[in-house]
Formats: sequence, C-alpha cells, structure tokens
Amino acid sequence: MLLLASTLLLLTGIAHSYLGERYILIRLSKRDNLPKVLGSTAFTIGTLRFVWHLTTVAWTALAYLLFSASSGPIPKDQLLTAIGTASIVSAAFPLYFTRGKHLSWVVFIAVGAMAFASRTNS
Repeated sequence: MLLLASTLLLLTGIAHSYLGERYILIRLSKRDNLPKVLGSTAFTIGTLRFVWHLTTVAWTALAYLLFSASSGPIPKDQLLTAIGTASIVSAAFPLYFTRGKHLSWVVFIAVGAMAFASRTNS
C-alpha cells in the first residue's frame, strides 16, 4: 500500500509541476498587470515559479519517505538525508528563478546543512 501511495505522490508532483508550468505559470507570465516587486515583474514571476515547483520537491521527499517506510522503520540518518536533500534542492529554486533575490535560499541551505550535519557517522 505504501508503494502505491509513494508512486501516486510522485506522479502527482510531476503532473503538478508540468501542468502548472504549461497552463498557469506561462500564461501568468504573459500578463501585463502583475505586481512589480523589486522594480520589475521578473521577481514576481520567478517567485511564483519557484514556489509552485517547491511543492513537487516536498512531495518527492515525502514519496521517498513513504517508499522507505514500506520496508520498515526509517532510520534517523535516512530521514535526515531526505530532509537535507529536499532542503538543498529547494535552495536551488530561488537561486535560479530569482537570481538569489528571494532570500529563502539562505534558510533552505541552513536547514539542509543542519540536517546533514546531524547525521551520525556510521
């Protein structure tokens, strides 16, 4: 059952990113009445894009944890690795889509680094 739940979550994330990009974000970015944050609409569009796709990153991490849980208890190191990886990947989105102007990347890197640093050396 957890394998099916994991697969559904992963597929939902992929569909969410693809369909959202194709049918919502591209159309939004062509509008001329978006708010100008930090002097232009580029920051607004970049922020909308990375926030939209962060959902897929989070759902992918959850899908991985469900997949792992299907085999039994999830070891602490594996949980921290999943959280750390999702956080570091999440940092890449605002760095790319807003060229680092949206400072959430700082928090995501910090969380990822703390999660990785908290793993035990086995």
